Amino acid sequence: MTRVAIIGAHGKVAQQLMRVLYDRGDDFVGVVRNDEHAEDVYRLGGLGALVDIEKADADALAAAISGCDAVVFTAGAGAGSGIERKRTVDYGGSVKAQQAAAAAGIRRFVQVSAWGVDAPVDDADPVWKAYVEAKRDADAALRDSGLDWTILRPGGLTTDEGTGRITLGDSVPRGSIAREDVAALIAAVLDEPGSIGRQWEVIGGDTPIVDAVRAQVASA
Repeated sequence: MTRVAIIGAHGKVAQQLMRVLYDRGDDFVGVVRNDEHAEDVYRLGGLGALVDIEKADADALAAAISGCDAVVFTAGAGAGSGIERKRTVDYGGSVKAQQAAAAAGIRRFVQVSAWGVDAPVDDADPVWKAYVEAKRDADAALRDSGLDWTILRPGGLTTDEGTGRITLGDSVPRGSIAREDVAALIAAVLDEPGSIGRQWEVIGGDTPIVDAVRAQVASA
């Protein structure tokens, strides 16, 4: 049995991930900002940890996730937030979670980023530009962290029912993917040591999720 710390457990991908982990018998600790959000974690069978990743320090977060085998960072400031919170949540929260994982002795770290964030965004909307840069910088920090990382960069996220089939690769065309399939992919890479040190883009597709991960690992 694996115990997974989920940073940003109130989010929609995290909610799907908790269902996947529950169904396969894994434990999880959902890190959320307030009691109301924690109810979502308890409802899905997990332990709730109240830590505001914007305000708390890395030591407080480390204490909350101590004893876990892996960290999954799914937090994001959300579509309605401004430029500042893109930096404090999407980037700063990730870096703090990386520091907390190291302090707690947790080496495995899976980060949910976004498709195409390495592309130039000079002429983009300022909020979108801040989002892309925050995700890009968080990924760079994780690659340099010394942790056993995997970075997943999904395309546009939908509420559609998952198909269990994806297109996965170092670079894939623009497209969309069900959050349910992203959650299943996170679980699959947690099971696959060969995914450590890999960064993949992903959209919906025709290949079963586990097969897609194995194919990418085999191609390294």
